[in-house]
Amino acid sequence: MADDKTEIEKLATLLEQERLLLLDGNLEGLGKLLPEKEKLMDGLLEGEETPAQVFLPLEGKLNQNQLLLNGAMEGIRAVSERLAALRHVRTSLDTYDANGRRQQVTMQGKSQVEKHA
Repeated sequence: MADDKTEIEKLATLLEQERLLLLDGNLEGLGKLLPEKEKLMDGLLEGEETPAQVFLPLEGKLNQNQLLLNGAMEGIRAVSERLAALRHVRTSLDTYDANGRRQQVTMQGKSQVEKHA
């Protein structure tokens, strides 16, 4: 059990590091923590206690990090969608005909905007 306490403390410290990385938007750093996190969690799951009992002291940190991770994923999806929309704008133009039907005009070559003073 003393070993489990040490493992729980190690995981608590790692979860705090994970929280700080999430707040900083450091996704690369999160990837570097993942192998250690998996190792600690696997070690705790192999113990005699049920998983719920093992992770109960860390529930708040786990939930907080999950919320931060979900927010980061939503942000990444939003950026991805925005970049796709920008690519679409660069390659095509949506217009409407006299009857209100949407038409798509595909742009050829490199599109440039000319500015006049």
